[in-house]
Amino acid sequence: MSDSLLEPLLQSPELIEHVAELNRLMASERQRRLKFYDELTEDRKWEFINGEVVLHSPAQNRHNRVIIRLGRLLSVWVDHQRLGQVTTEKTLCQFPRNDYEPDIVFFGLEKAHRIRPEEMLHPVPDFVVEALSPSTEKNDRGVKFEDYQAHGVGEYWIVDPAAETVEINVALVGQFPKKARRQKAGQIRSTVVKGFEIPVRALFDDVANMAALKQLMA
Repeated sequence: MSDSLLEPLLQSPELIEHVAELNRLMASERQRRLKFYDELTEDRKWEFINGEVVLHSPAQNRHNRVIIRLGRLLSVWVDHQRLGQVTTEKTLCQFPRNDYEPDIVFFGLEKAHRIRPEEMLHPVPDFVVEALSPSTEKNDRGVKFEDYQAHGVGEYWIVDPAAETVEINVALVGQFPKKARRQKAGQIRSTVVKGFEIPVRALFDDVANMAALKQLMA
């Protein structure tokens, strides 16, 4: 947490009152979060963000196809190399304040071994992919970016299905780069998922995806 955010509060003569109000607000938010857990169902994609329940609408076909292509490649590689566990969507990941269902997540061996078959609340992933859509881009680039960065996500890929680009954010000293380069061609390589390297086109083209899949399996 930045000292610059706390300093005005610490210097305020109303510090006690501010802290009391924050405690009241957080207690109310915790109750809403418990209610969110109680009302979860497997048929919908729900998230809990900054005290509010977010219900997602169905995604566009190109969004779904990108997730299928990348999820297939990543899952095959991780399973083949025995690196951990990959899941796509409806994997509710519990952060200190918020709960997200990213499009694709990877858990390394240490976390994967702790996830039970009946698990519904998952730990913070080691690697996350979000595919942008008009309704989610603000959160994907905003609160999620900040939360992933602050709480241990080692790598965050932002895929734009419309522009057919990928942005790779790798945490260095706990920080993602302020502005990642958008790649439309060439190779992309993960730092967190050891040895995973694919062409960008494999996310947006079925022929390129199958060629990349054969390469990974070889």
